[in-house]
Amino acid sequence: MTAYSPLSMVVRIFVPFAFGYFLSYLFRVINAVIAPDLIADLEMGPDVLGLLTASYFLTFAAFQLPLGVLLDKYGPRIVEASLLVFAAAGAALFAVAEDSTALIAARALIGFGVSACLMASFKAFTVFYEPGKLPLVNGFIMAAGGMGALAGTAPTQLVVAEIGWRGGFWALAGLTLVCALLVYLLVPPTKRPEHKTTLSEQLSGVREVFTSRFFWQVAPVTMMSQASFVGIQSLWAGPWHQDVAGFNRAEVGSHLFWIAAAMVAGFLGLGALSERLGRYGIKTINIATVGLFCFMLVQLGIITEWAIDYPVIWIAFGFFGTTGILQYAVLSQHFPTHLAGRVNTAINLMVFISTFTLQSVSGQVINQWAPTASGGYAPEAYQAAFGLFLGLQAVAYVWFILSRYR
Repeated sequence: MTAYSPLSMVVRIFVPFAFGYFLSYLFRVINAVIAPDLIADLEMGPDVLGLLTASYFLTFAAFQLPLGVLLDKYGPRIVEASLLVFAAAGAALFAVAEDSTALIAARALIGFGVSACLMASFKAFTVFYEPGKLPLVNGFIMAAGGMGALAGTAPTQLVVAEIGWRGGFWALAGLTLVCALLVYLLVPPTKRPEHKTTLSEQLSGVREVFTSRFFWQVAPVTMMSQASFVGIQSLWAGPWHQDVAGFNRAEVGSHLFWIAAAMVAGFLGLGALSERLGRYGIKTINIATVGLFCFMLVQLGIITEWAIDYPVIWIAFGFFGTTGILQYAVLSQHFPTHLAGRVNTAINLMVFISTFTLQSVSGQVINQWAPTASGGYAPEAYQAAFGLFLGLQAVAYVWFILSRYR
């Protein structure tokens, strides 16, 4: 493999993939800001809004298994550049959609188009970076996603105020096409391995992961915590601040911004803390155990509406919501190196299926309450939906603790 200077590595490899993951996360969370506009313009109920937002995660999850084969066969440059074209088409379709069916199809196409952004980055980094640099560069790519979440708050609110949500999606379609071109033109081609992993071999490795007792000790709590975090952050956090806390649109955008900032701090801080404490013999799984418990306590504060008087609870939500990412490292450390990619793909698949399911169901739960006089959703509806999230996490957490002791 050709040697590249540090600056060239940043410009040609890190920046294009970081831009892609930035857009992926922006697409993921943007509905939390534009939800009031969708409700007003298309008379969309919470059940349809939940399904609409969740459709991104369904197609994202469905493509995870074949994605590994494509990355191995064609390389991250070709795969990500090609898929981003579909994401751009989805954004354009979203901009012109006139009903919920078209919006759902468009968001599903976006989810499919950005499904490779993180995994293609990881694949490229293993090719171009030394193994000792991977934890650092992987942390930076996660932070790039966090910056996308930041951009999906107050900055998006400002853009929507100027050009509307449809104009915003036209802009995203253009940016996504630019990103596809940057990936294709800047990223060096990778040498294809002599032995190409077939779908049968990929599924064989996945089967080995799914039949592991350790995987099923860790996976449920990871699935429930991440699905709850993403489900709330990417949709219901915005309407909650408007309907329950009583904030205006500008204030909602500001609060979502600080939640996303806390998420970036969580990605960087918890990873660094885990690495530092690991030097003293404290395992990552123990740090995750404490962090997941804190995350559930934070959600309890939101459900009981303590977060109205103490907004810092939502900041803690953003920070501790990233704890589930530590479990990816726990699983990777447990399995052989040759299965590491399939372990990450397997847990990613489970997390996004769970996110699709819980976000869809939460919309149905909220829909059981009549809208308030102002047209928003009732506080009791949010308590029920968030209580569902928390209850499932609590069951999975007890299973996680008991299985560890057994």
